[in-house]
Amino acid sequence: MPTRHADVAAVSAWIGDATMAPSMHNAQPWRFRYTPAVNVLDVRMDPTRSMPRTDPADRGMHISCGAALFNLRVAAAHAGWSARVRLLPDPADPGLAATAVFTEHDGTDTLATLYPAIARRHSSREPFTDESVPEALLDGLRGAARSEGASMSVLSDWQVDAVLDVVGEAEQNESLSPDVRDEIARWTGTGAGDSAGIPGYAFGPHRHDGRAPVRDFAVGRPDPGRASAVFERYPCLAVLGTSADRPQDWLLAGQALERVLLQATLDGLSTSLNSQAVESTELRWLLRDPRSSATSAFPQMLLRLGYGPLVPPTPRRAVSDVLDIERRTPY
Repeated sequence: MPTRHADVAAVSAWIGDATMAPSMHNAQPWRFRYTPAVNVLDVRMDPTRSMPRTDPADRGMHISCGAALFNLRVAAAHAGWSARVRLLPDPADPGLAATAVFTEHDGTDTLATLYPAIARRHSSREPFTDESVPEALLDGLRGAARSEGASMSVLSDWQVDAVLDVVGEAEQNESLSPDVRDEIARWTGTGAGDSAGIPGYAFGPHRHDGRAPVRDFAVGRPDPGRASAVFERYPCLAVLGTSADRPQDWLLAGQALERVLLQATLDGLSTSLNSQAVESTELRWLLRDPRSSATSAFPQMLLRLGYGPLVPPTPRRAVSDVLDIERRTPY
């Protein structure tokens, strides 16, 4: 009996879930193409949404596409399908991040349990409470990262101090670079468009006290009426890392990141990401704990975890804008 292929309606729904993934400045730098005749979905990086000033090697773009790929896997599993994924399948086509072939599975895929968190996960730039995150939950998040070939290190108090110094230097460098500020302005506030970018309502309040590393996307621009708030004094921070630093590792990091974020959401945690400290090569290496294992040798993302208020979602592009259906039978 021939293997049944996933139909276009199902794949379209999964792509809708994939686009709920986080991305650098919510640029959503992905495109998808499904060929029903061969049951293959291509996941491509969209060069029109690159950020040459803040992401010159496209590392952040790879991480974003990896996060979308993980959501796709979860959505397919929820619908009773498995996605067999190949990362960077064509060396001659580096823009092709991955391909996925779908097969129906018997039994329950553990990924499916994460599905309810896809729509609930939002990056929060609001203050968190001072309530500590239980160690049992942190252990579960470490396990989530490991299951995707990455690692997550929760920072001790002295490491938090060191990392906040790195973030502070990154903020200073950003404030002194008109090119970087212009690039950020393209994707934030009134510069954001076509259902992408970070709108002003998602900036969160201005921090007038506290030590949480929350990026201020309004820096250098007037923002009348924006509230200010006290953020947590002792933030719970974690660094997601990989054992190597190639494009395929960045895609692995994106999948691990999203698995951690979805699990954290199911655990009732609020989360936010800080790519600012890893955008500079020089500062990025300062995030590494010299005592860390080889699996976390290369820091890829700084995470903030805690308990905070619900926040509204940021815009997402329509599935029709990011998904192409290849109707021709390939030869």
